Amino acid sequence: MAIASPDLVSLPLAELELFARDLELIPIPTVQVVREGTGFDFLAVNRAYRLAGLGVIADRSPMLALLSSRIDAFLRSTDMRSDFDWSIGQVIDSRYYRVTLARPTPALRDRCQIAFIDLTAQVHTERSLRREMTTDSLTGLPNREGFSDMIEAVQADRSRHAVLVIDIDRFGRLNACLGGLAGDELLITVARRIKGVLRARDALARIGGDEFGILMAVDDDAEEAARLAERIQRALSAPFRLSDYEIGVECSIGIAQGDDAIEDVEELIRNAQFAVKRAKTGRHVESYQTQAFTLAREQFAMETALRRAIEERQLRLAFQPICDLSSGSIVSFEALARWRDQNGVEHDPGDFIPVAEESGLIVPLGRWAMDEAARTLRWWDDMCGGDCGMRVAVNLSAIQMQRDDIAPVVEAALIRHDLAGSRFNLELTESAIVSDPDRIAGIMHALKALGTSLAMDDFGTGYSNLAYLQKLPIDILKIDRSFVSGMLADRDKIAIVRAILSLAQALGMRTTAEGIESNELAQTLAALGCTYGQGYLYARPLEADAALSMIVAARAAATASSAS
Repeated sequence: MAIASPDLVSLPLAELELFARDLELIPIPTVQVVREGTGFDFLAVNRAYRLAGLGVIADRSPMLALLSSRIDAFLRSTDMRSDFDWSIGQVIDSRYYRVTLARPTPALRDRCQIAFIDLTAQVHTERSLRREMTTDSLTGLPNREGFSDMIEAVQADRSRHAVLVIDIDRFGRLNACLGGLAGDELLITVARRIKGVLRARDALARIGGDEFGILMAVDDDAEEAARLAERIQRALSAPFRLSDYEIGVECSIGIAQGDDAIEDVEELIRNAQFAVKRAKTGRHVESYQTQAFTLAREQFAMETALRRAIEERQLRLAFQPICDLSSGSIVSFEALARWRDQNGVEHDPGDFIPVAEESGLIVPLGRWAMDEAARTLRWWDDMCGGDCGMRVAVNLSAIQMQRDDIAPVVEAALIRHDLAGSRFNLELTESAIVSDPDRIAGIMHALKALGTSLAMDDFGTGYSNLAYLQKLPIDILKIDRSFVSGMLADRDKIAIVRAILSLAQALGMRTTAEGIESNELAQTLAALGCTYGQGYLYARPLEADAALSMIVAARAAATASSAS
């Protein structure tokens, strides 16, 4: 352990009064030694040295016995001074010193003065503070910092090891229901049970509120850590008696193997914690996988970049036409978010929309999309000299419906851009409805009160429930492309599409088929009674100005047709 040098050691040589005429003036233990043949003898010692118990007779001095090689090396050098840390005694009664060797003049090469600054109290205080800093006060186990110290020591020895992180499931709920004292008792009992299945050379720590860490030595058996994890789960499976309750405890365990390539202690712990998160989904033990972590890191990087893109308004909307299958005319456009980053890389919505939903960024993203769609629609109207005759469909995610106040957001966008609610089609998925049917029903009725139309997107792929269709104010069912694509060659798909169309007709709803890529498919769907169609047959998603050109061309064609 490195001992911090006190102020005295940093003073100039003269101010330490080295080689003073009277050594008794020096307040710290000091001795003058001279080389005698192959050994050393004392020239003089001061009172502080005699009281320190370092031996006043040269051949009986433990100081000379232990430091003779250091003194010899110093006298053989040309140095005028040397400082180093030194301890004497057993572990319990050790004393710690900062030692200063100094020679009086360069010419006197066979003698030096040795001063000892006693740092014992300082070292004991530092170690006591360190123990407090690295120990969990509740369980008495090492805490996160102490756990890191243990791993660092093992890594320095280059011994094989593994780190396990154990997370107590539902601990927050138990703590809230039973109280903090019962929660503390549970943690102490869990620690005892875990410790009971460890080997003597394995170390347990509490590294978080309901997280424990284990540092285990690994021999040649690659499955050793997994078997320990199973023993821990069995040990915790027996109920815990707390107050008047018997509590069942489940845990998720993540394992990360120590590797010569991983020198950062925190990285190893993070790897095990990442494995815990994956274990939570399956209620089992999970080992860290580099590929999964790389993917998570990429998603986090995308989340950071997406947050910046939303703040700096780097996203844009593309617009895909939706056509009336009976006439082929365009009736609306679906607004689709697009993102090209600062490096010119175009990100697929299938990649960044799930990241936005998981991170909660879907709320600001959805608000931006709503306002941008209204702004674009107003621009189209202005360029056409009045109502351009188009509606815009905007998607609402399940997370957005849960976390945002959608109706006021839509109303604000309509007012800001002076649009009627009838110009908006709002599309939501079945999963959004299932998450909280009563609340979502209230939101949908509020949206209908604004004059908007509501569509159920990807119908048939989720939790289809006829009760929702009867109770909710849904205007349009959108048939998922998975049923439409390849429909002509698949009798089962045709049967599914027929059933959806019949259901919509019975409930007085319109229908939109997604993924139409051929005239034959469009004609078949029209013959079956489908109202609208959307797909590459009509156009891929377009930039706002390209969509405007399509609108203008369609209006011109309609005018010419009516004139003739």
